Parts: sequence; structure tokens; C-alpha cells
Amino acid sequence: MLSIGVDIGGTKVAAGVVTRSGEVIERMTLPSPTSSPESVEDAIVEIVHELRVGHLVSSVGIGAAGWVDTEQALVRFSPHLAWRNEPLRDRLRTRIDLPVIVDNDANAAAWAEYRFGAGRGAGVMVCITLGTGIGGALVVDGRVFRGTYGMAGEWGHMTVVPEGHRCACGNRGCWEQYASGNALVREANDLIQAGSPQAAGLAAAAGPDGITGPEVTALALSGDRPAIELIADVGTWLGKGMANLAAALDPELFVIGGGVSEAGGLLLKPAIDAYARSLTGRGYRPTARIALAHFRNDAGLIGAADLARHAISEPPGLASAFWPWRRTTRVRGTRRRRLRDGFLAE
Repeated sequence: MLSIGVDIGGTKVAAGVVTRSGEVIERMTLPSPTSSPESVEDAIVEIVHELRVGHLVSSVGIGAAGWVDTEQALVRFSPHLAWRNEPLRDRLRTRIDLPVIVDNDANAAAWAEYRFGAGRGAGVMVCITLGTGIGGALVVDGRVFRGTYGMAGEWGHMTVVPEGHRCACGNRGCWEQYASGNALVREANDLIQAGSPQAAGLAAAAGPDGITGPEVTALALSGDRPAIELIADVGTWLGKGMANLAAALDPELFVIGGGVSEAGGLLLKPAIDAYARSLTGRGYRPTARIALAHFRNDAGLIGAADLARHAISEPPGLASAFWPWRRTTRVRGTRRRRLRDGFLAE
């Protein structure tokens, strides 16, 4: 059974046809329109229609960069896209003649890693996606934890620097202002504009609108020292934030994905070092494993597709792990569903 997964980020819409085992057999990418909710919807419909050609598709899963309600229907807010209480699922259902589910893009990415990737078998897994901003999700005992209102896992908007850089969410000093693709680009362009002779490689790679995150990463991987240092700065902030999450959640595993994770060890080593220095109770507690996401940029679309597939194909007892607002209890031989402890699972 094939499903289409669509991952809507701050800069691009990535989609793919995904098999039951998590393999992407065809993919497409479009720039993310930010002018209006309707333009984003049009891009989703266009890419789904294109991918359906030649494939027998049963469902569509949308991973949206924003706060999605517990009914997996309404995108309440997105700091990087023009969504404010947008009924995305219902709008898409009127234009796509397939079952559609909507979820937070980081929840979808975490689910892909838990089901098929680096997080398989982890009891408590924290997923951190470093893209335009920072996305996050928590999987506990095989269930995505969504919180009371569907908004758990917004690690990127923890304040790490009081009165720091202004964030698109409206606050200052959010973690994603220091450990994300936007942070990497901002610092790289600042270095170029300062006219430092050390930034010659960065300046040569920059276009009229400045340098991009992938360009900084490519330079770092080729050995450019200033680019390596910029990636290391992001990694250091990443490690500090993970130490805070460890104090609150005590996870077994951190999985790091998103576009910035393409830097690999150049990002991971400083993150691990900063995590070890910042961890509360260090020396007296086991240290969580830290791993790069197996699927990297594909995680969101794979997870969204798998969530959609299971939503239509699995019996209620198993589907409850995928539809986290459902909790089933037996009452005089009947079954009823209710929200419980943020998980809503069997």
C-alpha cells in the first residue's frame, strides 16, 4: 500500500510516494509559498496530483511546520508560514479525493525515525529537527506525546538567551535563534558583511541575497575553516539546549535531523561536547545517546505518509498509537475513546 507524505517547511514543500516499509520511491520539491494559506494549499495539491500519476495511492499525510490541534485538522499557528487557525485538513479533503491527515512536521519526522530509522526500540526518544527553525517531538513507549492541546515538543521556542535575538514567534532569545538554519545563515552573512578576510570563501559562495545554509554546510564539508566554525557554533548551542531537555525529560536517545544535520560530525561533535559540559548531574547519571537521523531530510515526509497509511488500515487497538487523541477503555463490554495524559493511546 502506497501513501504520499508531504513535508511543509519554511522554505520548501517536499513530498514523496512512500511504501509500507518506509521507502521513498518517487519525490518532488517545490519552494514554500508564504504569501497566503491558499498558495500553500495550491502547492500541496499540485505536488500530490503530480506524484499520484503512475502510482496507486491510498492516503495522504501532511507534516506542517506549525501547531496542529489534537484533531489533526487545524493548523493553529506557524511562525514561518501564513497559517492562523487554518482548517488545512478539511480544505485539502475537498480538493484531494483521498483520506488526508495533518500533523506537526516534527511529530512526523520523529515517527519515521522511531518506526524505521535511528530511534527503533528507544523507550524515550527526543527528536530535534534543525531546519529554518527548530522542530521537536517526543516519543514515549511507542507513542507520540502531543500534550493537552497538540502543541508539545516546541523545543525551538524555549528561551535560552533572555532579551536575545528576536524570534518569528514574537519572543526574544528562543533556542532556534541560535541553533537552526536561520541562525547559521544570519551569522554567516554577518561575517561576510564585516569584510573579514577569513570570510573569502563564504563571500565567493554568496549570491546577491547572501549565502544560504546549504552553501555554508557544503563549504564546511570541503574544509573551509570559517564555515566549520559557524557549524560548530550551532552545534554548541544545540548541545546546551539538549542538556536542558535532558534535565526535564531524561530521554534514552536524542535524534538530530533536518537540513543542518547534513553537516554530520561537524555539527554532532561540538553538540556532544557542549551537552556533556552542560548536563546536570553529570558523572552521576547515564548519558543519553545522541544520533543523527537516519532519514535526514526525508524523515518528515516518510513519517507523515506512515501516519496516514496506518490511520486507514490498522485496527483500533493499534491505530490508537498513531491517532494520539484516542484512548480506549472498556465500559460494560463497549469501547469508548477519551483523552488521557496527552497520549490518548491504548
